[in-house]
Amino acid sequence: MKYSKLKLAQEAIKHKGFLQKIPSVYRMFKLWYRGEYKMKFTDVLIPALALIYVISPIDIIPDFVPVVGALDDLAILALAIPMLMKEVDKFLLWESQLRKGNKEIQDAEIVEK
Repeated sequence: MKYSKLKLAQEAIKHKGFLQKIPSVYRMFKLWYRGEYKMKFTDVLIPALALIYVISPIDIIPDFVPVVGALDDLAILALAIPMLMKEVDKFLLWESQLRKGNKEIQDAEIVEK
């Protein structure tokens, strides 16, 4: 059975409504770039590096190795997407508080129970 990077990437992005949050990811990065939304540099760097790694033809395990060759890409996506989604959830919380008129918010945090 042959696995392709595209198929594995499609499986990885099924993570909790990732596709529906793409516009929010765009808004988050736009506001971060403008300096209106604060987030750690690593929260930007790690997903960006993961995306570059998955797109890049250079891999730790070459793609021509059956199954295992594509698993390194899937592993990178499996680590980066939840990190990005957690930051997007913080952003959406921050954004909703701003819409309610609270301009004093500096940072938002999600507390898991």
